[in-house]
Amino acid sequence: MSRAWQTVTAPLVRENPVTLQILGICSALAVTTSLRTALVMCAALTVVLVASAGIVSLIRRHIPDAIRLIVMIVIVAALVIVADEVLAAFAYGVSKELSIFVGLIVTNCLVLGRAESFARHNPPGPAMLDALGNALGYSLVLVIVGTVRELFGYGTLLGLTILPTVEDGGWYRPLGLMQLAPAAFFIIGALVWAVRSAQPDQVETPEHRLEAAE
Repeated sequence: MSRAWQTVTAPLVRENPVTLQILGICSALAVTTSLRTALVMCAALTVVLVASAGIVSLIRRHIPDAIRLIVMIVIVAALVIVADEVLAAFAYGVSKELSIFVGLIVTNCLVLGRAESFARHNPPGPAMLDALGNALGYSLVLVIVGTVRELFGYGTLLGLTILPTVEDGGWYRPLGLMQLAPAAFFIIGALVWAVRSAQPDQVETPEHRLEAAE
């Protein structure tokens, strides 16, 4: 039980796939303009990641090494198509906001990375727990970025007014930068700095060091 709990909780901060491995950055640029789209993207990725890990693990002994990546991409692509169709059927507005970015889960390094490095070598239970932990770690970062961008970019959270804007007779003037994609880079960069400052063991050793001037 403790091992299962550690598998799920370790990727939240200590082994977070975004702040430690710098994976899945691209989706953070486009889908975090609001908390709602970030949450929907997190849910879609979590379902795809956990399901693909389970399926890959179940058939791991029957996948030839020569075509393993092709098989895994087909599995992930099929799950992404199902997720995209479900969103279009039950949450059409959000599906239109997310545009092609749900479909791009297929190319997310986190999904294929966990399938290749963990699910292919472990039973379904541990593989799905590992996938769930990494999905939650990824989701945590997207939720933080989406919350900051929506709150300071629009003065709202989930569409509800938190900071009354000047346009609506309030006092807050939205930050235009938060409505642009580069804001996500700055926020994620700040998160990486904060996590690595708290856990110095995550800081990479420089490949090259400047020699002191004699």
